[in-house]
Amino acid sequence: MATVQRSPGTVVWTDRFLDYTWTPEHPMKPARLKFTMALAESLGLLDGVELLEPASATTADLLRIHTADYIEAVEHATVRPASSLTPPYGLGSPDNPVFPRMHQAASVIVGGTLAAAREIAEGRARRAVSIGGGMHHAMPDSASGFCVYNDAAVAISWLLDHGFDRIAYLDVDVHHGDGVQRAFYADPRVLTVSIHQHPATLWPNTGWPEEVGCDAAEGTAINLAVLPGTRDAQWLRGFHAVVPSAVAAFEPQIVVSQCGVDTHREDPLADLELTVDGQRAAFLAMRELADRYADGRWLAVGGGGYGLVRVVPRAWTHLLATALDRTIAPETEIPAEWLALVGAAAPNTEPPRTMGDGGDIAYRRWDGPGGTGETGDARTDRAQRAIDTAVLATRRATFGLLGLDPEDPRD
Repeated sequence: MATVQRSPGTVVWTDRFLDYTWTPEHPMKPARLKFTMALAESLGLLDGVELLEPASATTADLLRIHTADYIEAVEHATVRPASSLTPPYGLGSPDNPVFPRMHQAASVIVGGTLAAAREIAEGRARRAVSIGGGMHHAMPDSASGFCVYNDAAVAISWLLDHGFDRIAYLDVDVHHGDGVQRAFYADPRVLTVSIHQHPATLWPNTGWPEEVGCDAAEGTAINLAVLPGTRDAQWLRGFHAVVPSAVAAFEPQIVVSQCGVDTHREDPLADLELTVDGQRAAFLAMRELADRYADGRWLAVGGGGYGLVRVVPRAWTHLLATALDRTIAPETEIPAEWLALVGAAAPNTEPPRTMGDGGDIAYRRWDGPGGTGETGDARTDRAQRAIDTAVLATRRATFGLLGLDPEDPRD
C-alpha cells in the first residue's frame, strides 16, 4: 500500500462506458453518463483534470468474483427477446436482456473501477471516482438488477491482494447492495454498510437488519432499511446514527462508496424522497469519513439512478466535485450550453435550472432510544420516529458485535 500521493482526485472515464446499452425501453440508459460528463465540463469542473482511460478487465480479474461458466455464458450470449421466465445465468430476463458485445461493455465497467483502485493503492491519488461503475447486484454466477459483472466486488478483492486488509464499503443506492454483501459476507476484512429502501417494499427484498455477516465476519454486514417516503433530514439522521460509529470501530484503510442516486424523489423505480441536496450531503459525509479514518483514501462509483436529465447529471457532477475538492454550490445556475444539449436530446423533459433542489438537509442527530426530538410538525415527527425505529434495529443487530453500545448515541 503506497503512501506517496500526487493528486487529490482522479476521474476515470472512457466513452466505452456508453456501450453498456440495454434495450431502447430499458430504464438504465447510458445517456445519464453522457449528460453527467457534459454538465461537469460545462461548469468548468474538469478544467485541468486529466481523465484516466481504463483498460478492460481481464478474465483473471473477473474470476475474482465470478464463476468461469458464467463468464463464458456472458461472452457467448446471443440477443433474443426478453423472457418472463428466469433464464440461465439471469441473461435474457426483462431486467437483464442480452445486448451486443455485452461481455466487452461490462468488462470495461469493471476495468474502470479497477483503474480507480490502482490509482489509490499505488499512491497516485487519494481519491478516485468512476461513475460508470456501481453494478452492485451482479452475483458470482448470474446477472441481476441491470448488473452483469460486479465491479465493486472485483475491485475490493483486488485491493485485498494489494496491501489492504480493512476495507469499508458504503452503499447509498436505494436498492440493497446484495451482490457485494454476499461476496464478503464471511470475510472479516470487509465492512459492508447499505442504506436502502425497506426490503419489504422494494426489490431485491434483502438487506434486513438481521443480516449481519457470518462466522468470523459477524457484525461486518450492516443494513439500515428505511421506509418509503423518507426525506433528506430523516435519511441523514439515520446515516449519521449508524455509519460513522461503525466505520470508526472498523478502522478501515480505504472507503469504497457505491453512490447510486435512485433515492431521489423523482426516481421512477423507487419510493424515497431525497433531493440532489441530500445526495450531495451524503457524498460529502462519505468523503469526510475517508478523510478521518482512512487517510483520505476514497474510491467512489456510480450505481442506480434513472432520472436521466433532472437527477443523475446534477447528482454525479456533485460527486465528481466532491472527489476533486471543487465545490459547486447547489444554487449554481446550470449553463445554457448544457440546457441546449439535453433540450435537443430529451425535448419532452423540463431540465433543471440550478444544481440543487432547494432541499432541507438540516437534521437532528439521533439522541438514543429515549430521545424524542419532537418538532411539533406531525408528519416530520412520524417520519423521525420511523427512522429512529430503523436505526435502533440496525444498531441492536450489529453494534454489540463491533464492541459498541447500541443504545448510546455517543457510540
